[in-house]
Amino acid sequence: MRLLLVISDFIIPATVLLILCFGCLKRVKLYEAFLEGAQEGLKTVAEILPTLIGLIVAVEVFRAGGLLDLMTDFIRPLAEGLGFPAELAPLSIIRLVSSSAATGLLLDIFQNFGPDSFLGRVSSVMMSCTETVFYTMSLYFLSVGIRKTRYTLGCALLANFVGVAAAVILVEMVFGK
Repeated sequence: MRLLLVISDFIIPATVLLILCFGCLKRVKLYEAFLEGAQEGLKTVAEILPTLIGLIVAVEVFRAGGLLDLMTDFIRPLAEGLGFPAELAPLSIIRLVSSSAATGLLLDIFQNFGPDSFLGRVSSVMMSCTETVFYTMSLYFLSVGIRKTRYTLGCALLANFVGVAAAVILVEMVFGK
């Protein structure tokens, strides 16, 4: 375990050093390439900033307005019928939109039930095997100019559903209920 910690401390510096050495070998003007990349990055940030602000505001309105609690109460009978902990429904919904808001809900679960509880473990696994679908689609598709998404949303929602179900099943298999 100690070896993994040491390796993880050196991965990023080693990667940066490797990139710099490779750039020098290829005779790339590193500083100019860095500046060009930074300029492109700032342009991308300026293009996606309105979308990002809109998503953040929508999530906060969703939480503060009580719509999340209403949705959870609506989903509760179905979730319990499927064997899914209804307390995790808000997390699975908000995770589709915002990772930071989902992290806030995760911390609430940890505070109320404990990180080593069944709900704490499932929510931890769920956070690592699901994606912020709407956030990712809106930002990445907007930044590269994709307008026709075809089956992306449906497939992404299906993959998220499978990730949530897998989290519950795996935690039950490994730790029990």
